[in-house]
Amino acid sequence: MVSGTQQANIGVTGLAVMGRNLARNLARHGYTVAVHNRTGARTRALVEEFGGEGAFVPAGSAAEFVASLERPRRVVVMVKAGAPTDAVVEEFASLLEPGDILVDGGNAHFLDTRRREAALRERGLHFVGAGISGGEEGALHGPSIMPGGSAESWASLRPLLESIAARVDGVPCTTHIGPDGAGHFVKMVHNGIEYADMQLIAESYDLLRNAGGLGPAELAEVFRTWNTGRLDSYLVEITADILAYSDPGTGRPFVDVVLDQAEQKGTGRWTVQTALDLGAPVNGIAEAVFARSTSGHAVLRKAARDLPGPPRTPVADPAGFADKVEQALYASKIVAYAQGFDEIAAGSAEYGWDIDLGATAAIWRGGCIIRAEFLDRIRAAYASDPKTPTLLTTPDFAEALAGAQEAWRDVVATAVRQGIPVPGFAAALAYYDSLRARRLPAALVQAQRDYFGAHTYHRTDKEGTFHTLWAESPRKEVPIGTPPNP
Repeated sequence: MVSGTQQANIGVTGLAVMGRNLARNLARHGYTVAVHNRTGARTRALVEEFGGEGAFVPAGSAAEFVASLERPRRVVVMVKAGAPTDAVVEEFASLLEPGDILVDGGNAHFLDTRRREAALRERGLHFVGAGISGGEEGALHGPSIMPGGSAESWASLRPLLESIAARVDGVPCTTHIGPDGAGHFVKMVHNGIEYADMQLIAESYDLLRNAGGLGPAELAEVFRTWNTGRLDSYLVEITADILAYSDPGTGRPFVDVVLDQAEQKGTGRWTVQTALDLGAPVNGIAEAVFARSTSGHAVLRKAARDLPGPPRTPVADPAGFADKVEQALYASKIVAYAQGFDEIAAGSAEYGWDIDLGATAAIWRGGCIIRAEFLDRIRAAYASDPKTPTLLTTPDFAEALAGAQEAWRDVVATAVRQGIPVPGFAAALAYYDSLRARRLPAALVQAQRDYFGAHTYHRTDKEGTFHTLWAESPRKEVPIGTPPNP
């Protein structure tokens, strides 16, 4: 049904695929939805093609769009991040009144969201940065939604968001993440974890094909089997489907006709850059980002293609090797997700967001790209101990990591011996070994820093900060400042 006079419950401006499908999702759930686009053709096309799905109120101008909304007005902006978002936000903010709500459902950088939220708060408006995951299908059928913003805006938006979000065990995959930029921060880290998960799956495929000697059709069956167990996930499911697909034009496996250069939109880089700022070690996610960058350096790769390396010989027991890769993949996934949740915890502490990590895991169980059975274990781990310093030490995951030790290390060693790059697996294992090490070589690094830059050091046997006068003979250690409180 289409109405030109009916007051709309909510409005969506920006009707590219994501915005259009989100508007349709809202209308399908019984809401009257005002729709607007900079170019009116998209607005008309949506109403003409999908008007039978629910009540839409098309608007030809921003002013008409705002006038069609009930108070407090709720406007969802679905436009490209960056300057386009700033322009649309300013356009609509000038038409709204105190108490109205602007929702940015795009992939904005969380610092931009913090800036916009603070500016609009000064004008009496609520600004909500809402991460939306699930792609165009998720937007239509039920995404995972990660809204930030004020408690008041969440109270107003909650019934709508809960109705259109994906559901797992009857629970909607949305929750109030926290103030200002918390929602977009969590969506950013979600995407960083997604990079790592995809890279680890790709490395598993590469290992089983080049060391295990399995063809794409055989690999499709391996991934289908994995998807019935603890690796049950959307990404493993689609991997099996891709590997089983043949290119209709050539008859070759589809994976063999796709150019091996992976692109990226930037959220993975943001995750790593932000982690560096927060001092949160996310080397598994970082290696996944760098792996995509490496794949795209065609000239560099061509120049290095003839560098020497070891011969590749198929393993003697492909089925047994596949079992080991499954264990290595699961262990490495635990590390990647642990790193992501550690970064969320660090961001929450830095910006005072008080993010519930267990609730975050719960809303990722459905709708989003990294949805997986595995996330329910993470939810349970945080429910058992919300203050756990790392998922690696929680009973369920510690047991899985212990059981994967031999296989995990054998898989990485096999890759090294055969010259198969596994930056994700290797980084995950190195991170695990770094955390469990009784003593790290960082002691030598800090001594070096003190030697060339007088950067000081702490001792293991007494409190305080010290510097050694390396240029003097005999060398002398001097205390620096007042020892910190224990």
